[in-house]
Amino acid sequence: MNRDPAPHHPLVQRLIDARHITDALFSIVKPEFLYERPIRERHRIVFYIGHLEAFDRNLLDQRLCDLPAFDPHLDQLFAFGIDPVDGGFPTDQPGDWPSLEVVRGYGLRAREQIDRTLAALGDSAHLGHAGAQAGAAEQLLNVAIEHRLMHAETLAYMLHQLPLAQKVADSRDVSPTHVGRGAIAESMVSVPAGSTVLGMARESGRFGWDNEFGELRVDVPAFEIDRHMVTNGAYCQFIEAGGYREPKWWSEKDWTWREAERIDHPACWLQREGNREDGAWTLRTMFAEVPLPLDWPVYVSHAEASAYARWAGKTLPTEAQWQRAAHGAPQAASGNFDFRSWDPQPVDAHPDNVSAFGVEGQFGNGWEWTSTVFDALPGFEAFPFYPGYSANFFDGQHYVLKGGSARTAQCMLRPAFRNWFQPHYQYVYAGFRCVRE
Repeated sequence: MNRDPAPHHPLVQRLIDARHITDALFSIVKPEFLYERPIRERHRIVFYIGHLEAFDRNLLDQRLCDLPAFDPHLDQLFAFGIDPVDGGFPTDQPGDWPSLEVVRGYGLRAREQIDRTLAALGDSAHLGHAGAQAGAAEQLLNVAIEHRLMHAETLAYMLHQLPLAQKVADSRDVSPTHVGRGAIAESMVSVPAGSTVLGMARESGRFGWDNEFGELRVDVPAFEIDRHMVTNGAYCQFIEAGGYREPKWWSEKDWTWREAERIDHPACWLQREGNREDGAWTLRTMFAEVPLPLDWPVYVSHAEASAYARWAGKTLPTEAQWQRAAHGAPQAASGNFDFRSWDPQPVDAHPDNVSAFGVEGQFGNGWEWTSTVFDALPGFEAFPFYPGYSANFFDGQHYVLKGGSARTAQCMLRPAFRNWFQPHYQYVYAGFRCVRE
């Protein structure tokens, strides 16, 4: 699916660029494994090949343009993803899905239909400068672009869990072959009392998702925060101290989950055969298995991050504390984001990616868990064309993440952006840092 319209507008070109990213991502899966389900909470890979095109078609039809239905069944089949929390996993089988030829044919036809319209709109007054206005063409196109880029990241979580033999290695992959410089000394920096702003004003004229609007100013008391994200090396100490065997470090719900799922280490950590006692951990990266890099950020669920923080005598930051700590950090600084790498880098690899208070690496290299339950900001208004995007998750069972990972598009590094996941999902490229009041 690589037939592009002649670009007439920057947003059209951005959509084309986003398509190239997702097309390349699917190409690393050997075709015979596209009906696998690497993460049980998610659809099979083939669903997403159809979903990205169905989403764009369903979004733009009757809003930006008239796109006559050519396969209403597939429009509906590929319309929505899933997010089961602690159970209710999908049970479909590969044979329940259309053939790859049918799915790709649907996607190609949907693109051709959309592209004919975009080529015409690009020369008209339909694409102006009303990017934040509800229902504006610019808003709809930004939604299509960022929705696809979000999937470019969450699909990476899925493909990461595929056995290495089911993937074709990216020739640009530069996974390490050694542990590196070893553990990094832990330190904290002081953040003075002051105010911070969550979200942004609807009148700003900038694009944002519905949960980003509703500017909220928060007064934040003074606190200390880890200079760097918690590393694999530091997390090893928690494991070696029996952190996964002590209920006192876990909330009741988190401990019940840990026990039921027999969780005793981060999702991508492995131990060499016969070395259960000496802690010889390895890490499964996207295309290799390597000795555990002690200076990389640890990627864990919210439950695991919370347990570590309690063990360390600290807490996870609130969304407001994290935002306050990030004051003055340049989002255009060097860093590990925007699909530049398949894997993390040392937590101190980009010292110029630093806030006014000396907190390093808050943008890129791994999302960061907060203790804040995902909820609406004041004056929340759901997108009329996507009412469930945020509101379906204001359920008290999802937590805010901030920052971004190596697989996060640069446009989503904006300070107002709010990511969220359920606390028992181990596969997000998400780490954390701790705070102490």
